[in-house]
Amino acid sequence: MTKVSPKCYSTSPLPFMGQKSRFVRCFKDALKHFDSATVFVDLFGGSGLLSHVAKRERPDARVIYNDYDNFRERIENAGRTNALLADLRDIIGSVPQEKRLDTSLRETVLARVKEEDERGFVDYITLSSSLLFSMRYATNFDELRAITMYNNVRIATYNCDGYLDGLEIVKHDYKELHEQYKDRKGAVFFVDPPYLSTEVGVYKCYWKLADYLDVLRVLDGTSYILFTSNKSSLVELMAWISERFHVTNPLMTRYEKKHETM
Repeated sequence: MTKVSPKCYSTSPLPFMGQKSRFVRCFKDALKHFDSATVFVDLFGGSGLLSHVAKRERPDARVIYNDYDNFRERIENAGRTNALLADLRDIIGSVPQEKRLDTSLRETVLARVKEEDERGFVDYITLSSSLLFSMRYATNFDELRAITMYNNVRIATYNCDGYLDGLEIVKHDYKELHEQYKDRKGAVFFVDPPYLSTEVGVYKCYWKLADYLDVLRVLDGTSYILFTSNKSSLVELMAWISERFHVTNPLMTRYEKKHETM
């Protein structure tokens, strides 16, 4: 009997702002530099896409997914979300795609969502992608009620089968998780914090510059893959600090550090 390989997702199966779907190929290439790694620690797990890909690429290694945003709950309730969206399709099916809902339809939609909310769970992030203008998100009923709605309900159902299989799922402050594994031989950290100067509205924390710079402490003396944005100008900032105050730049490669001291 032929063994079927587990599916490797190239994007998060549910909407998530800041997921790394555009960088999966580069990420796979980066993983090849850590062929001796025994444990990968995803400090800012987000949608879990990096953890998922790492486990598919390196099934022999442990992969620790720090699910600080409780994405697992959304995955586990995907069936309920699909059922809710099916009802919404019936309610607003006569409205053309991307057209605004009138007051009557909007109230009917809100009543259905409220009913589901009272039953205990609504995935407002996924719901937002079906009812709100592009890149707008509500995280609770009151926020949803205050925003103009459109018919963006997707036709296909969401399929999350096997997405979190094989991952060790935890929920910790990233500093505590780093402390737990920083001295572990063969540990590699995925460092993908919320970016400065970009939209972070759905994250469950507020990031100041000091918070972002604190993240750089986890790079010292560890193996890591770091994600940042050119909008944050982090590379330029650290180069300036290094030159101005004659301190080691944590973003320099080992090769650069070696040749700087020669």
